[in-house]
Amino acid sequence: MTKDFLKELKKICPKGFIDKKEELLVYSFDTSQNEEVIILPLAVVFPTNTDQISQIVKIAAKYGVSIVPRLKGTNHCGATRPTDNSIVVNFSKMDKIINIDKENLIAEVEPGVVIGDLNKELDKQGLFFAVDPSNLAVSTIGGAIALCSGGPRTYKYGNAKDWIINLTVVLADGSIVETGKNIAKNVTGYNLTSLFVGSEGTLGLISKATLKLIPKPSYRLLTLCYFDSIKQAALAATNIINSGLVPSVLDLIDKTTIETIEKFHPCNLLTEFDAALLIELDGFFECVNIENKILSKILQESDSKKIIQAKNEKENEDIWLARRSAFSALAQLKPSVVTEDIVVPKSKIVETVEFIQKLGKKYNIITAAMGHIGDGNIHPNFALDFNDPIEAENFEKLKDELFNYAIKQEGTLSAEHGIGLAKKKYLALAVDKNALELMQKIKILLDKNNIFNPKKSL
Repeated sequence: MTKDFLKELKKICPKGFIDKKEELLVYSFDTSQNEEVIILPLAVVFPTNTDQISQIVKIAAKYGVSIVPRLKGTNHCGATRPTDNSIVVNFSKMDKIINIDKENLIAEVEPGVVIGDLNKELDKQGLFFAVDPSNLAVSTIGGAIALCSGGPRTYKYGNAKDWIINLTVVLADGSIVETGKNIAKNVTGYNLTSLFVGSEGTLGLISKATLKLIPKPSYRLLTLCYFDSIKQAALAATNIINSGLVPSVLDLIDKTTIETIEKFHPCNLLTEFDAALLIELDGFFECVNIENKILSKILQESDSKKIIQAKNEKENEDIWLARRSAFSALAQLKPSVVTEDIVVPKSKIVETVEFIQKLGKKYNIITAAMGHIGDGNIHPNFALDFNDPIEAENFEKLKDELFNYAIKQEGTLSAEHGIGLAKKKYLALAVDKNALELMQKIKILLDKNNIFNPKKSL
């Protein structure tokens, strides 16, 4: 039966088909924590249009084979890892920017479009797509939709759900649905678009997206300021928020992160301080200058020890390089780096970061904390060696404490990295029982045979 299935599958994508074991191995993992058992997909297919996706789904349903959607595989929750009796549908060949409509401020794109590449094209027309994951050089639209990505600019601009206005989706029976319209406002019927954003490929396969755009801010000013403690940095962030300023970026970086970046990706960061805030103001030049005067006064009154502001675009990029280098720098310390993604109320930021640091010491695991302090999203990074059984066991204990702590603080498991395989066992602790049951009913309604990304999320 498998041979018949693969034969039919290959006919759909004859130039985009892989079934050799050594090639399938590449698609057996992503950037999430490695499992002991590696599961190879039966095949990997690379569709180039919606019709091919529909045919793939129908064939898979016919033979009872599961489908795991995938692009770059950079997610941290195991959402793109194959499960038993599955194929991987890789959307990397669907990478066209179909249309940029400046008059109506929308862009139609395929899921494989890289966000960094999209913004380069938008920049030529003075436009801006605000979803800004830290690895935007490789992050794709499809991945951002699947996980409802955000990034440093979420505090001011929101995350993916606020910027996706229409989707073309292939459902479990192979039918094709358009979830909305290519217009900015639409309350005609249920909001199906938002249903699929953040669903991690468990409800349908997205083949096209319409994005909301805005004019690109004409001026940006980036500030990096240092503090003697996490608490002082967090209080400064609170003072900024309470002042009425709305920075496009308000990020916290702890000492371990600063030291590790500077060691492996020297960016002239000051390692003698315990914490730093990365703050970006954007808008019209005159407005940003007025806001900067307010910001500078707040930082001085909040006991910032050193304030550095970018003087030009190159210095802007140098500071951003430091911010985006955190993960790769930490990867130099141990064979693996696990980036977690908890959310707590903004008022709980200080004690949460301090708790994370204590966990690292308790379990003897290298721990670095950073995050989008403006919206309560903390990214603790853990560097460790999973081949060391003691370290691996300690990390499991650390995770249990971390997630239970976040939930007890009236927070939750994820803001932008998703649930996938990695956090599924904690979901019932974080979500209202009736809400979880409703989600499960929706899954059954749209995918009764459970062929889309099984064992993930719910």
